[in-house]
Amino acid sequence: MPATGPETDATPWWDAARHADRRPLLLARNRVQAALRGWFGAQGFTEVDPAALQVSPGNEAHLHGFATEALGPDGRARPMYLHTSPEFAMKKLLAAGEDRIFAFAHVWRNREAGPLHSPEFTMLEWYRAGADYTALMEDCAALLRAAAKAAGTEALRWRGAECDPFAAPERLPLAEAVAHHAGLDLMATVRPDGAGDAAALAAACAGAGIRTAPDDTWSDMLSRVLVEKVEPALGHGRATLLDRYPVAEAALARPCPDDPRLAERFELYACGVELANGFGELTDPAEQRRRFTAEMDEKQRVYGHRYPLDEDFLAALADMPPAAGIALGFDRLVMLATGAPRIAAVQWAPPG
Repeated sequence: MPATGPETDATPWWDAARHADRRPLLLARNRVQAALRGWFGAQGFTEVDPAALQVSPGNEAHLHGFATEALGPDGRARPMYLHTSPEFAMKKLLAAGEDRIFAFAHVWRNREAGPLHSPEFTMLEWYRAGADYTALMEDCAALLRAAAKAAGTEALRWRGAECDPFAAPERLPLAEAVAHHAGLDLMATVRPDGAGDAAALAAACAGAGIRTAPDDTWSDMLSRVLVEKVEPALGHGRATLLDRYPVAEAALARPCPDDPRLAERFELYACGVELANGFGELTDPAEQRRRFTAEMDEKQRVYGHRYPLDEDFLAALADMPPAAGIALGFDRLVMLATGAPRIAAVQWAPPG
């Protein structure tokens, strides 16, 4: 049920005619949200409501937070951030004894805007204590079906592409996807300790006609390969679960037991659009600190600043049970389920 009227920057979202055009999409959003809440309730999950104001917005090099200050009664300022994900708070709840939790959380990411991006959006995040990360893959398939039924559609759609939400998703190792769609042997560029070999990947990209820059890191080049060659080809006809990321690209995930160069991380794609990012969760505080520090060193190198570590989160990891967790872009799912042209079309009151 795509919007029928024009959406231009000259017409504000609160214009009565434009709102009337968007309203069917917004009501569909409500139905989808209610259906997903019902699904989680039937599965024995508890809904939680994490606070958005945190001591750290997250510690991934290329995620950008919104900074603010909290003033104490004495007027002294304390740096704070709007979270980029409710992950740290929800893992603390797992440490506290919760075992199946989910949240529809508003999150904030700076430097993000466009048809698929918004500086403020709704993230659906959930965790299963004691579960293997493959359980999240089954959850994703069930949620795609529930969303499509609630929206009254038989297909997810985006820019001419279609995906059957009722078909079983394909599970595709990332290295196989890179070999098939980009012609690269990715694992030949990963060292035994899991670190990426930038020179080896640069040479492979040159041989495949993929542009690189002299100062590109291994991660920069892999990101370009995925964005240009791999992601657009995923999730056509049926959803794709892009699985087993190199450990260097999975700062919050456990290593795979059969290959420590790889991690228990997957992403869900439909119509070439990334919808979700799931992990077998890392619970080793020392290793997590090492990875976060490396991520913040990279942020300092590229952007000239870094974010603090959430010391309470690192302490809570010692009490957190083995778990699997995932974050899904709820607005994107609604957009694909309704055929809307952009995220702003399915947000009741878009930011700005």
